[in-house]
Amino acid sequence: MDTKKKPPTMRSQAWFGRTDRDGFVHRSWMKNQGYPHDLFDGRPVIGICNTWSELTPCNGHFRELAEFVKRGVYEAGGFPLEFPVMSLGETLLRPTAMLFRNLASMDVEESIRGNPIDGVVLLMGCDKTTPSLMMGAASCDLPTIGLSGGPMLNGKFRGKDIGSGTGVWQMSEMVRAGEMSQEDFTAAESCMHRSKGHCMTMGTASTMASMVEALGISLPENAAIPAADTRRNRLAQMSGRRIVEMVKEDLRMSAILTREAFENAIKTLAAIGGSTNAVIHLLAIAGRIGVKLELDDFDRLGSDLPCLLDLQPSGKYLMEDFYYAGGLPAVLREIAPHLHGAAMTANGKTIGENIANAPCHNREVIRTPESPFMEAAGIAVIRGNLAPDGAVIKPSAATASLLQHRGRAVVFETIEDFHARIDDDALDIDETCVMVLKNCGPKGYPGMAEVGNMPLPPKVLKKGITDMVRISDARMSGTAYGTVVLHTSPEAAAGGPLALVRDGDMIELDVAGRRLHLEDVAGRRLHLEVSDEELALRRAAWQSPVSPQRGWQKIYVEHVQQAHLGADLDFLVGASGAGVPRDSH
Repeated sequence: MDTKKKPPTMRSQAWFGRTDRDGFVHRSWMKNQGYPHDLFDGRPVIGICNTWSELTPCNGHFRELAEFVKRGVYEAGGFPLEFPVMSLGETLLRPTAMLFRNLASMDVEESIRGNPIDGVVLLMGCDKTTPSLMMGAASCDLPTIGLSGGPMLNGKFRGKDIGSGTGVWQMSEMVRAGEMSQEDFTAAESCMHRSKGHCMTMGTASTMASMVEALGISLPENAAIPAADTRRNRLAQMSGRRIVEMVKEDLRMSAILTREAFENAIKTLAAIGGSTNAVIHLLAIAGRIGVKLELDDFDRLGSDLPCLLDLQPSGKYLMEDFYYAGGLPAVLREIAPHLHGAAMTANGKTIGENIANAPCHNREVIRTPESPFMEAAGIAVIRGNLAPDGAVIKPSAATASLLQHRGRAVVFETIEDFHARIDDDALDIDETCVMVLKNCGPKGYPGMAEVGNMPLPPKVLKKGITDMVRISDARMSGTAYGTVVLHTSPEAAAGGPLALVRDGDMIELDVAGRRLHLEDVAGRRLHLEVSDEELALRRAAWQSPVSPQRGWQKIYVEHVQQAHLGADLDFLVGASGAGVPRDSH
């Protein structure tokens, strides 16, 4: 009896393996690009899903990266075919790239399913390009490997390192406080971003690259190799080789993206001091692959773990330093007792095998659990009458003394209202107040913009104070910092309690304190000190905002879920697989 596993029949042969009229059409038109006939002989066809765009500067080097992937695919006996999908550039796209994450995921899903593809390489880098590609590919569940574009080299300004985003927020506040000239602020622009790649802080781009590696969808070292380092190109070539083998092994995303893999990612998120945005993205990816993941898992699994990585915005170093220190494998080795070591990864080995001998070369950058950068620094989930479905805060980037605070609410109904009033010295606000921003959630903005880290009023900054408690239904950049409560759910535009907050209300934030909910979930406290009777009167007077009337924004607002569910569209949750569609002719 032959016990050898038969190689899988290539999905692409439903297009290229036919001898009829449609087979002629599929092959003949491809041959106008110069492809010889034998490339259609049944070898694995590898789709290279590319988010290159000159409007996405973080991914501007992906044309070169794709060529190295192709080398690897050809070397392994595959047939690489590159295709574009919607590219979401965080720095240019308005009103917010997050508005289009789900749209891009649909582009990815339908492009994969509708084309003769056996396996997929995802080229991703800038913030939303990673989750959108992961979500779309997960809904198809073909053999898939992720390849991030890598972070930029450290920013250099007048002899000091400056980090993407983090330096912008810092220097912008210095200008507003009168501590930095506009000329110096402008001069820093070219110094901060001096090479190809995405943000070199532990912002959302680097966080999600780390999540891809922690989930096992990429080869080891994917998270931290700088874009300008030739080792990034080598990783691309090796990824091209490996995806061909994954197709032959029929190693699909669902075999890698297990519940255990997501738990590993949550614990990694804590250890690296990663972006709060990862919470929403991991929830959405899990929803596509069919893994049950809840907001409270982030608190339960990660909040008590220490942050081991001294990296901006929580610390002082940058991604280039992180890579030289050993990269993510070195961090994972330190938290190995907390990980599911048997979780399978894209290279065919378990994550435990991948990190068993991972060295650390700099203990100032990567600390040990015995001497961490910060104790119990994972994402904290906060609940209370202001956030019945939860909100999040990143303690590692917050001011410790503000994690327990009671203050008077100063309310801004929209981000435009905020910008119109925040610089006015007549604004009744001081450092003890709680800044509240409404209508910036999934439906309200729409798209849930990164405006939660509201700049402080100049009259507070001039006192030398750089942090206040801020609460919103928005997100914040992964490069940002401060005592910022985010993702308040339900959002104001959906009629959540946040919509009812008024100037002068007293708000209590207690991150450390826990209480028992009816569902027996341990939660943190975020409390609005207003009577139920008063809240009922306010609710009766509340009016829902006018919804968009056409286009993608209309579809989005009508179908987007709340932040605690991952802000995916309700009809996209789950998967449709990669069955071969009906003939086109």
